[in-house]
Amino acid sequence: MPSSARILVVDDHVEMGEMLKEPLADAGYIVDVAGSGAEAIAQLRARLYDVVLCDLRMKEVDGLDVLAAALKMDPGLPVLLMTAFGAVESAVEAMKRGAYHYLTKPFRLDEVLLHVERALEGRRLRAEHQNLKRQAVDRGALGSLIGRSAPMRTLYELVERVAHSDAPVLVRGESGSGKELVARALHSEGLRRQGPFVAVNCTALPHALLESELFGHVKGAFTGATTARRGLFVEADGGTLFLDEIGDMPPELQAKLLRVLEDGEVRAVGADGARDVDVRIVAATHQDLEARVKEGRFRADLFYRLNVVSLRIPPLRERREDIPMLVEHFVAQARARNTRSPVTSLAPEVLAELVRMPWPGNVRELENLVERLVVLGGQPSVDLSLLRLHASSGTQDAHPLAAAQEQVVPLRQLESDYIAWVVARCGGNKTRAAELLGIDVSTIHRRRTDGGISQR
Repeated sequence: MPSSARILVVDDHVEMGEMLKEPLADAGYIVDVAGSGAEAIAQLRARLYDVVLCDLRMKEVDGLDVLAAALKMDPGLPVLLMTAFGAVESAVEAMKRGAYHYLTKPFRLDEVLLHVERALEGRRLRAEHQNLKRQAVDRGALGSLIGRSAPMRTLYELVERVAHSDAPVLVRGESGSGKELVARALHSEGLRRQGPFVAVNCTALPHALLESELFGHVKGAFTGATTARRGLFVEADGGTLFLDEIGDMPPELQAKLLRVLEDGEVRAVGADGARDVDVRIVAATHQDLEARVKEGRFRADLFYRLNVVSLRIPPLRERREDIPMLVEHFVAQARARNTRSPVTSLAPEVLAELVRMPWPGNVRELENLVERLVVLGGQPSVDLSLLRLHASSGTQDAHPLAAAQEQVVPLRQLESDYIAWVVARCGGNKTRAAELLGIDVSTIHRRRTDGGISQR
């Protein structure tokens, strides 16, 4: 609570204004008292206030007049109205006109202090949003990376420096932290921006198909190869190839990738000769590659080739101050996809709660939750009750066996639902889920792409 916060108390009963002034001043606020609506409007013109606490029923210039004048001068100014029990209808009308809240007389002083504190916190968060938006304007390709926390500013500086090099880059970060966004920024900010950006997830394809996907194949190279395929290295020629989850690449492909990096040429499966390619490699992983090298699961020579420059993306819990700006961005995106939703914003206390949450799934988890709130919200502003309902008891927490107890479920569907449940419990980390399940991670991706795993 800032000690410099200035509050205007408006009441035509002088004793009421003075009664409110004392506890507010004791709480550390600077308090001015106006004895009429006209006096209040004059004071609002004379200086800036952080909160207005105003009686609704006053002679000549009433609380609604003060509210209208206050919002005309400062649309974001929180105005709390005080009203007698019999005038609640008028107070509700004032809320529709933009009042922050209303208090019904008689009220407790601790209730007043609580609402003033919440109003100030909401005002602070809105001001922070605007500041962050201004700072993010005109960042070019880096504009897709949202946030102005110290860890993100460090990342921006590194991306800008590294983008103009052709050196391989290893992007490290937890699942859902935005590794592909960094790879795209490296491409768009660099000398290869006019060339193609090609991305492949090394866990999304079975090992046998990944080789031909990367390096291409000639017609008849294997059963089903009815036509030739150029491969992603050739498609990325002159641009950037993004290899996501490189830590899951099988050893035999690691050796072939190393040869491409060393020789600058690629040989398609079944081809007699190789062809030159000019590709910048950006690889990404959420795993500890040094540990995998020690375990013999990742080639040391390939690791050193890829790790020329290493960029670490901070998890969301290390940059909580970026959450309000991220939320604003995701609300806008979700509204564009769900045009019939009435949701336009999240209440200040909801933002405060989001800032405190642990976010094991990082930015992706936050984005999914915000879209869920926009889709399911029935009012313009999402409140705490809706957040707590859908943040704590979403479908991803329901064990699939619960459904099987209510009705007969096909075994394949039950298996797929269980896989999806484990992935959700691992914060979206499919590699970790596969390890717990004792299956290959490509099985998870295959089930998801062929519709076997429900999108939760």
